[in-house]
Amino acid sequence: MALKGYRDLQVWQKAIELVESVYKLTKTFPAEERFGLASQLQRAAVSIPANIAEGYGRSHLGDYLHHLSIGRGSLAELETHLVIAVRLKILSREDTLDAWNLSQRVGQMLTKLIQSLQPSQPRSSVCKTTPRNPKPETRP
Repeated sequence: MALKGYRDLQVWQKAIELVESVYKLTKTFPAEERFGLASQLQRAAVSIPANIAEGYGRSHLGDYLHHLSIGRGSLAELETHLVIAVRLKILSREDTLDAWNLSQRVGQMLTKLIQSLQPSQPRSSVCKTTPRNPKPETRP
């Protein structure tokens, strides 16, 4: 089946599931964390499918890859916030398992999507770089 849009991407769909999981978790946060860690978790989670969608809507492959990379960065941020929430005892490790497992799956899917979109380079071209001048000329 041909893709009709970003909503057809399995990684986007799984990232939406991750957003839902994170919002369920943050509902249990204490009131004093509403604008702190809870907000950071929500923003990081929302950023993942948003960047997948935005990149998909761009005209150039480089832009798409850039937004997928941003999404992957937001995923790492989300995982870090989950670790912090557990270490601060706001959440138990068990509470975070669903979101954590979803984040791992989304990460794998993003990596595979990025790899599939990157232009393949022949091995010989990787080594053919012009060396930088170790002593750049200075102006007189």
